[in-house]
Amino acid sequence: MHAQSSKRLRLGVNVDHVATVRNARGGLHPDPVRAALLAADSGADGITAHLREDRRHISDSDISQLMGELKIPLNLEMAATEEMLSIALRHRPHAVCIVPEKREERTTEGGIDAAGGHNHLAPFVSKLADAGCRVSLFIEADKRQLDAAVSLNAPVVELHTGAYCDAIPGPERESHLKRIQDAAAYAEDIGLECHAGHGLGYDTVGPIAAIPTLSELNIGHFLVGEAIFVGFEAAIQRMRMLMNTARTSLTAQ
Repeated sequence: MHAQSSKRLRLGVNVDHVATVRNARGGLHPDPVRAALLAADSGADGITAHLREDRRHISDSDISQLMGELKIPLNLEMAATEEMLSIALRHRPHAVCIVPEKREERTTEGGIDAAGGHNHLAPFVSKLADAGCRVSLFIEADKRQLDAAVSLNAPVVELHTGAYCDAIPGPERESHLKRIQDAAAYAEDIGLECHAGHGLGYDTVGPIAAIPTLSELNIGHFLVGEAIFVGFEAAIQRMRMLMNTARTSLTAQ
Protein backbone atom coordinates (compact mmCIF):
# COMPACT_ATOMS: atom_id res chain seq x y z
CA MET A 1 0.00 0.00 0.00
CA HIS A 2 1.27 3.47 -0.83
CA ALA A 3 2.36 5.73 1.99
CA GLN A 4 -0.26 8.38 1.21
CA SER A 5 -3.20 5.98 1.56
CA SER A 6 -3.82 6.86 5.20
CA LYS A 7 -3.88 10.60 4.56
CA ARG A 8 -7.15 12.49 4.58
CA LEU A 9 -8.33 13.27 1.06
CA ARG A 10 -8.95 16.99 0.67
CA LEU A 11 -12.06 18.37 -1.02
CA GLY A 12 -11.78 21.54 -3.07
CA VAL A 13 -15.17 23.05 -3.96
CA ASN A 14 -15.39 24.96 -7.23
CA VAL A 15 -17.86 27.88 -7.08
CA ASP A 16 -17.71 28.88 -10.77
CA HIS A 17 -21.24 27.82 -11.55
CA VAL A 18 -22.79 29.75 -8.71
CA ALA A 19 -21.45 32.70 -10.67
CA THR A 20 -22.85 31.20 -13.88
CA VAL A 21 -26.36 31.31 -12.40
CA ARG A 22 -25.81 34.87 -11.18
CA ASN A 23 -24.56 36.02 -14.56
CA ALA A 24 -27.49 34.44 -16.42
CA ARG A 25 -29.63 37.29 -15.15
CA GLY A 26 -27.12 39.85 -13.95
CA GLY A 27 -27.14 41.45 -10.54
CA LEU A 28 -25.58 40.06 -7.39
CA HIS A 29 -27.51 36.86 -6.62
CA PRO A 30 -26.48 34.11 -6.07
CA ASP A 31 -23.13 35.24 -4.70
CA PRO A 32 -20.20 32.84 -5.28
CA VAL A 33 -18.34 34.34 -2.31
CA ARG A 34 -21.26 33.47 -0.04
CA ALA A 35 -21.20 29.98 -1.53
CA ALA A 36 -17.47 29.69 -0.84
CA LEU A 37 -17.90 30.68 2.79
CA LEU A 38 -20.75 28.19 3.17
CA ALA A 39 -18.62 25.49 1.55
CA ALA A 40 -15.85 26.21 4.05
CA ASP A 41 -18.34 25.75 6.90
CA SER A 42 -19.65 22.53 5.31
CA GLY A 43 -16.39 20.60 5.11
CA ALA A 44 -14.52 21.98 2.10
CA ASP A 45 -10.75 22.14 2.54
CA GLY A 46 -10.28 24.73 -0.19
CA ILE A 47 -12.11 26.78 -2.81
CA THR A 48 -11.44 26.71 -6.53
CA ALA A 49 -12.41 29.50 -8.92
CA HIS A 50 -11.60 29.78 -12.65
CA LEU A 51 -11.15 33.32 -13.90
CA ARG A 52 -11.73 32.98 -17.65
CA GLU A 53 -10.65 35.38 -20.34
CA ASP A 54 -14.28 36.17 -21.21
CA ARG A 55 -15.37 36.39 -17.53
CA ARG A 56 -18.35 34.13 -18.26
CA HIS A 57 -18.75 33.21 -14.60
CA ILE A 58 -16.18 34.29 -12.00
CA SER A 59 -15.33 38.00 -12.12
CA ASP A 60 -12.27 39.96 -11.04
CA SER A 61 -14.19 41.34 -8.07
CA ASP A 62 -15.12 37.78 -7.04
CA ILE A 63 -11.41 36.92 -6.83
CA SER A 64 -10.70 40.04 -4.79
CA GLN A 65 -13.50 39.21 -2.35
CA LEU A 66 -12.50 35.56 -2.07
CA MET A 67 -8.94 36.56 -1.25
CA GLY A 68 -10.21 38.99 1.37
CA GLU A 69 -12.79 36.78 3.07
CA LEU A 70 -11.70 33.15 2.80
CA LYS A 71 -9.99 31.48 5.75
CA ILE A 72 -9.26 28.33 3.72
CA PRO A 73 -6.97 28.18 0.66
CA LEU A 74 -8.04 29.60 -2.69
CA ASN A 75 -7.01 27.73 -5.82
CA LEU A 76 -7.14 30.09 -8.81
CA GLU A 77 -7.58 28.33 -12.14
CA MET A 78 -6.25 30.32 -15.07
CA ALA A 79 -5.01 30.08 -18.61
CA ALA A 80 -1.33 30.75 -19.29
CA THR A 81 -1.78 34.33 -20.51
CA GLU A 82 -0.03 37.53 -19.49
CA GLU A 83 -3.32 39.05 -18.30
CA MET A 84 -4.03 36.12 -15.98
CA LEU A 85 -0.46 36.03 -14.74
CA SER A 86 -0.62 39.68 -13.72
CA ILE A 87 -3.88 39.06 -11.82
CA ALA A 88 -2.43 36.02 -10.04
CA LEU A 89 0.74 37.89 -9.10
CA ARG A 90 -1.33 40.75 -7.72
CA HIS A 91 -3.46 38.52 -5.49
CA ARG A 92 -0.98 35.72 -4.76
CA PRO A 93 -3.51 32.99 -3.93
CA HIS A 94 -2.41 29.86 -2.11
CA ALA A 95 -2.50 27.83 -5.33
CA VAL A 96 -2.70 28.47 -9.05
CA CYS A 97 -3.78 25.72 -11.44
CA ILE A 98 -2.86 26.35 -15.07
CA VAL A 99 -5.60 25.04 -17.35
CA PRO A 100 -6.23 25.05 -21.10
CA GLU A 101 -8.85 27.48 -22.30
CA LYS A 102 -10.67 27.82 -25.60
CA ARG A 103 -13.08 30.69 -26.04
CA GLU A 104 -15.78 28.54 -27.67
CA GLU A 105 -15.79 25.67 -25.14
CA ARG A 106 -18.61 25.30 -22.62
CA THR A 107 -16.27 23.81 -20.04
CA THR A 108 -12.67 22.68 -19.93
CA GLU A 109 -12.49 19.85 -22.45
CA GLY A 110 -9.18 18.23 -21.51
CA GLY A 111 -5.79 18.69 -19.96
CA ILE A 112 -3.15 21.21 -20.90
CA ASP A 113 -0.32 20.01 -23.14
CA ALA A 114 2.50 20.52 -20.66
CA ALA A 115 4.94 18.57 -22.83
CA GLY A 116 4.22 20.34 -26.11
CA GLY A 117 3.86 23.74 -24.44
CA HIS A 118 6.92 23.47 -22.20
CA ASN A 119 8.68 26.63 -23.37
CA HIS A 120 5.51 28.71 -23.15
CA LEU A 121 4.59 27.41 -19.70
CA ALA A 122 8.02 27.58 -18.07
CA PRO A 123 8.05 31.33 -17.27
CA PHE A 124 4.50 31.17 -15.89
CA VAL A 125 5.36 28.35 -13.51
CA SER A 126 8.57 30.08 -12.45
CA LYS A 127 7.01 33.50 -11.80
CA LEU A 128 4.06 32.06 -9.90
CA ALA A 129 6.34 29.92 -7.75
CA ASP A 130 8.58 32.90 -7.03
CA ALA A 131 5.46 34.76 -5.82
CA GLY A 132 4.76 31.99 -3.32
CA CYS A 133 1.89 30.30 -5.19
CA ARG A 134 1.71 26.50 -5.25
CA VAL A 135 1.55 25.79 -8.97
CA SER A 136 -0.38 22.88 -10.44
CA LEU A 137 -0.97 21.77 -14.01
CA PHE A 138 -4.32 20.36 -15.15
CA ILE A 139 -3.30 17.45 -17.35
CA GLU A 140 -4.43 14.16 -18.83
CA ALA A 141 -3.48 10.92 -17.06
CA ASP A 142 -0.42 10.43 -19.25
CA LYS A 143 3.20 9.74 -18.27
CA ARG A 144 4.55 12.18 -20.86
CA GLN A 145 2.53 15.01 -19.30
CA LEU A 146 3.57 13.99 -15.79
CA ASP A 147 7.23 13.98 -16.79
CA ALA A 148 6.73 17.43 -18.31
CA ALA A 149 5.34 18.72 -15.01
CA VAL A 150 8.53 17.58 -13.28
CA SER A 151 10.70 19.25 -15.90
CA LEU A 152 8.70 22.47 -15.43
CA ASN A 153 9.23 22.32 -11.65
CA ALA A 154 5.48 22.29 -11.01
CA PRO A 155 5.01 20.50 -7.66
CA VAL A 156 1.39 19.51 -8.26
CA VAL A 157 -0.69 18.03 -11.07
CA GLU A 158 -4.46 17.66 -11.34
CA LEU A 159 -5.61 14.73 -13.44
CA HIS A 160 -8.56 15.32 -15.75
CA THR A 161 -11.38 12.91 -14.82
CA GLY A 162 -13.88 14.06 -17.44
CA ALA A 163 -13.55 11.11 -19.81
CA TYR A 164 -13.90 8.67 -16.90
CA CYS A 165 -17.06 10.41 -15.67
CA ASP A 166 -18.58 10.63 -19.16
CA ALA A 167 -17.91 6.98 -20.02
CA ILE A 168 -20.67 4.39 -19.84
CA PRO A 169 -20.26 2.20 -16.73
CA GLY A 170 -18.46 -1.00 -17.69
CA PRO A 171 -15.23 -1.74 -19.57
CA GLU A 172 -14.90 1.77 -21.04
CA ARG A 173 -15.13 3.49 -17.67
CA GLU A 174 -12.86 0.89 -16.08
CA SER A 175 -10.26 1.58 -18.75
CA HIS A 176 -10.31 5.31 -17.98
CA LEU A 177 -10.14 4.57 -14.24
CA LYS A 178 -7.09 2.36 -14.73
CA ARG A 179 -5.31 5.15 -16.59
CA ILE A 180 -5.99 7.54 -13.71
CA GLN A 181 -4.87 4.99 -11.13
CA ASP A 182 -1.64 4.31 -13.00
CA ALA A 183 -0.95 8.02 -13.51
CA ALA A 184 -1.54 8.82 -9.84
CA ALA A 185 0.85 6.06 -8.78
CA TYR A 186 3.46 7.26 -11.28
CA ALA A 187 3.04 10.85 -10.06
CA GLU A 188 3.99 9.78 -6.55
CA ASP A 189 6.96 7.81 -7.87
CA ILE A 190 8.39 10.91 -9.57
CA GLY A 191 7.72 13.23 -6.63
CA LEU A 192 4.52 15.02 -7.67
CA GLU A 193 1.53 15.76 -5.46
CA CYS A 194 -1.48 14.49 -7.38
CA HIS A 195 -5.02 15.87 -7.44
CA ALA A 196 -7.98 14.98 -9.66
CA GLY A 197 -11.17 16.58 -10.87
CA HIS A 198 -13.72 17.43 -13.55
CA GLY A 199 -17.21 15.99 -13.82
CA LEU A 200 -17.15 14.04 -10.56
CA GLY A 201 -20.51 13.28 -8.90
CA TYR A 202 -21.90 10.92 -6.29
CA ASP A 203 -21.87 7.98 -8.71
CA THR A 204 -18.28 8.46 -9.88
CA VAL A 205 -16.37 9.85 -6.92
CA GLY A 206 -15.87 6.60 -4.97
CA PRO A 207 -13.37 4.81 -7.23
CA ILE A 208 -11.39 8.04 -7.68
CA ALA A 209 -11.36 8.82 -3.95
CA ALA A 210 -10.11 5.28 -3.32
CA ILE A 211 -6.90 5.93 -5.29
CA PRO A 212 -4.37 6.04 -2.45
CA THR A 213 -1.89 8.45 -4.00
CA LEU A 214 -4.41 11.24 -4.63
CA SER A 215 -4.31 14.12 -2.16
CA GLU A 216 -7.22 16.28 -3.32
CA LEU A 217 -10.37 16.22 -5.44
CA ASN A 218 -11.83 19.38 -6.97
CA ILE A 219 -15.58 19.24 -7.55
CA GLY A 220 -17.97 22.02 -8.53
CA HIS A 221 -20.65 21.74 -11.19
CA PHE A 222 -22.29 18.65 -9.71
CA LEU A 223 -22.41 20.17 -6.22
CA VAL A 224 -23.94 23.43 -7.46
CA GLY A 225 -26.57 21.48 -9.42
CA GLU A 226 -27.35 19.17 -6.51
CA ALA A 227 -27.67 22.19 -4.22
CA ILE A 228 -30.79 23.22 -6.12
CA PHE A 229 -32.50 20.13 -4.73
CA VAL A 230 -30.93 19.55 -1.31
CA GLY A 231 -28.96 22.69 -0.48
CA PHE A 232 -25.26 23.41 -0.81
CA GLU A 233 -24.33 22.29 2.69
CA ALA A 234 -26.07 18.91 2.34
CA ALA A 235 -24.59 18.31 -1.11
CA ILE A 236 -21.05 19.01 0.10
CA GLN A 237 -21.47 16.95 3.26
CA ARG A 238 -22.68 13.93 1.28
CA MET A 239 -19.75 14.23 -1.12
CA ARG A 240 -17.38 14.50 1.83
CA MET A 241 -18.94 11.37 3.34
CA LEU A 242 -18.57 9.39 0.10
CA MET A 243 -14.92 10.44 -0.17
CA ASN A 244 -14.27 9.47 3.44
CA THR A 245 -15.94 6.10 2.97
CA ALA A 246 -13.87 5.32 -0.12
CA ARG A 247 -10.63 6.36 1.59
CA THR A 248 -11.49 4.47 4.80
CA SER A 249 -12.05 1.29 2.79
CA LEU A 250 -8.35 1.38 1.88
CA THR A 251 -7.20 1.04 5.46
CA ALA A 252 -9.55 -1.89 5.98
CA GLN A 253 -7.92 -3.87 3.18
